[in-house]
Amino acid sequence: MDYAKEYAEKVVNGDRIAGQKVILAAKRYLNDLQKQADDDFPYFYDQERANKVISFMELLPDPKTMRAYPLADFQRFIIANLYGWWRKDDPSKRRFRKGMLSMARKNGKSILISGVALYEFLFGKSPEFSRQIFCTANDRKQANIVFTMIKKRLNALRAFDQGTKKGTKITRDEISNLDDYSYVRSLSRDTGTVDGFEPHVGILDEYAASRTIEMMELLESGQALLDNSLILIISTAGFDLNAPMHTIEYPYATKILNGKVEDDTYFAYIAEQDSLVEVDDREMWIKSNPILSVPALHDQVYGYLDKRWTEAKQKGTKNSVLVKNYNMWRQAEEDSYMDIDAWNRAEVGPENIDGQRVWIGIDVGKSSDLFAISWLVPKDGYWYADAYAFVATKYGLDAKIKADRLDYRRLQAMGQCEISKLESGVIDVERVYAWLDDFVTSHSLDVQAICFDPAQYGPLMTQIEKGHPEWEQISIRQGTLSLSMPTKQFRDDVLDKRVRHSGNEVLTGAMANAVLQSDNNGVRINKNKYSNKIDAADALLDAYAVCFREDLDNYLTDDDVLSDDFGF
Repeated sequence: MDYAKEYAEKVVNGDRIAGQKVILAAKRYLNDLQKQADDDFPYFYDQERANKVISFMELLPDPKTMRAYPLADFQRFIIANLYGWWRKDDPSKRRFRKGMLSMARKNGKSILISGVALYEFLFGKSPEFSRQIFCTANDRKQANIVFTMIKKRLNALRAFDQGTKKGTKITRDEISNLDDYSYVRSLSRDTGTVDGFEPHVGILDEYAASRTIEMMELLESGQALLDNSLILIISTAGFDLNAPMHTIEYPYATKILNGKVEDDTYFAYIAEQDSLVEVDDREMWIKSNPILSVPALHDQVYGYLDKRWTEAKQKGTKNSVLVKNYNMWRQAEEDSYMDIDAWNRAEVGPENIDGQRVWIGIDVGKSSDLFAISWLVPKDGYWYADAYAFVATKYGLDAKIKADRLDYRRLQAMGQCEISKLESGVIDVERVYAWLDDFVTSHSLDVQAICFDPAQYGPLMTQIEKGHPEWEQISIRQGTLSLSMPTKQFRDDVLDKRVRHSGNEVLTGAMANAVLQSDNNGVRINKNKYSNKIDAADALLDAYAVCFREDLDNYLTDDDVLSDDFGF
């Protein structure tokens, strides 16, 4: 039986309610089944091999009851994809080398992946010997969750199969295959180095909690000489919108599913709610909780979710439940300034700004923190926003990355920030001015204003007055009386896509962190909350406070005025 096809057809036909990303995964599978007959499509689907792995997993006991259960339909779909697709040029080599499985908690992610680890540990053939399988996470406790589950399920197998008992060994820190020298271990940032590290299978558990790409890079670099390796990311959504899962893997997987990126070696199954509105519709909960397709669990899961959501609405803790139980990425604060989904919808990617008018906002953090420059360029009917940051390392770059929840090394490589090169680690104001001068000159920008928060701005003001006296510098009073209107208007303009942006992660991270405060004069971003993590947003609002009164729809350029068509 083709379990994957049966599930995919139900999802696509609407017989099984599913979220948009699951529907796209189902369509991808069905389309690839059609394409495998083409000579230029390098993969084929082997239903027998897929079913063999599914049958093995359905023999494994649940560690809570020590009884074996059939896999749910969505679990069969996942395993069939991972183990059904193979390369035509070498049928021993898997197609999917990386996979993301994301769904709400208590939907069997860990137990499913423990089955994958056990299958590779006991029956993997490529390589035939010395397969290394690592259960990794941000910390040791989390890394041990899947590892402990593997031990319990293997112990159950050993209890009724003498061959498995003789051929394996279980210790506190390692599970060993005595026949082919393969092993399973847990690994986290605080584990230390591993000799001969070549992870045949690397499992990243609850990747949403990882603040850097350190563990991902460790796994990928260790697989450099392996030609049949696998990395599996399993995680529920999180609150940290600056986490690499949300900024890198989740958008990349989404682009693969919607066809914007082509990567035939990356499998993605993302079960989430498509909107906040549908969380009040019980029939839609299966989108983020696909385990609801199991009749035996139906009433129990519905009762649990109903209780969680009802209490969350009464207690004001909806965000926590939306993240954990409905797999929706949410900002940590209920009073967040910007709806991050609206912000993401306003992304247009990098745009050409050469020769354009520009309003530049500058927020000078402490010399040991962050120095943000953001700008707004008028386009056809909207403002285009982007940013750049200078990062201090006075108290250590790793400590700053951890505190700000932004991987500045990666962002520097992407051209979105610059890490201080001074031995002291503080930000070099002369370097900031040199960058700004080069930025304006190289893009032939027509600077309308430099809009700044006066706090600690003096040294840069002097540099600009000497080098570019023609640039008007405007001090923006940092109070609700002057910032309330532009702060509210900016948010409305993002919703209406009258403000769009490049997707800059420093700026996006700042918007995700921004929280409103209010007084009798209005509202503004709370600069005391998250401190230097919102500098880029503050800088952008300083620029917007000056330029938002410009009429984007009826602006006249010098060329318009001098043209033959101009008249009163």
